Amino acid sequence: MRRRTFITLIGGAAAWPLAARTQSIALAQEAGKLSRIGFLRVGPPPPSYIGGFREGLVQEGLVEGQHVVIDFALAPSATQIANAAAELAGRRPDIIIAAGTPSVFPARDAAGDIPVVFVATFDPVAAGLVKSLARPGGNVTGLTTISGDIAAKRLQLIKEFLPKATKVAILVRDTSPTTPQYLEEAHHAARDLNIDLQVLTEHHPDDFEKLFSMARGADAMLVGDDTEFTTHRVRIAELAIKARLPNVHGLREMIDAGGLMSYGASFHDLYRRAASQVRKILQGVKPGDLPIEQPVKFEFVVNMRTAKALGLEIPPTLLARADEVIE
Repeated sequence: MRRRTFITLIGGAAAWPLAARTQSIALAQEAGKLSRIGFLRVGPPPPSYIGGFREGLVQEGLVEGQHVVIDFALAPSATQIANAAAELAGRRPDIIIAAGTPSVFPARDAAGDIPVVFVATFDPVAAGLVKSLARPGGNVTGLTTISGDIAAKRLQLIKEFLPKATKVAILVRDTSPTTPQYLEEAHHAARDLNIDLQVLTEHHPDDFEKLFSMARGADAMLVGDDTEFTTHRVRIAELAIKARLPNVHGLREMIDAGGLMSYGASFHDLYRRAASQVRKILQGVKPGDLPIEQPVKFEFVVNMRTAKALGLEIPPTLLARADEVIE
């Protein structure tokens, strides 16, 4: 993957209460000054993510380099995201985008009075991040992909192209707030489908090769939605093919990198919509008054090149339902 060269502008501003801060941001925009958007994430964002966000900024009338500048803070792994959040907050951006689940709580904890907009895959109410989806309160709002039956739908996909599957490995990250709910839903769905789940827990990216070796007895693998997995998507795809392991994901970016199939929310669309919340906050709306939004666009993507590499026949009925088939 070709990496972009990210421009990081470092600056400081004295802390002030949120109401005064948002008013000053609005006045600064009127005066033609640039607002700085901090972008916190584990690893470089996939092109579709940052492309969607930039597309949304343009749609909201915020031209990069004219109205706003994006200040990236990219941690090498989830274990280092808290340090990256603290460094970013110390540069005093006008707003922080917490991109991906691992970034959300570190961004909130480091931000102080800086507004935070997140794009993540967990239930922010159940996790104790916000009071409610309608009125989150505090200094945080954003977009979430929570869906009670998403794990069941992905396991059902496995059953459709592998009707005899009885054992499925499921890859999750140990400290992700998404993991407990996702595993609970997956276990419930697996019982209904007569599937035994083998839970493989990643503690560090160095674990991937060992975990895939442990999964060799499984009929397929379900990969959880986690930013760290997206960052290492090419490696995960290569390991899956090497292990001859059919794999189902939640993010279409994993399929672009060589994964077999995915079903889940469009993160390009979520990041595009995040720009609307950014614009409202920069104009003075309090984050806690902005409802947390949920996905409206879902994608089912199949990579036929990977299917052929794995020696799999994908049923025509399944292909007919796909939003995109990569030949």
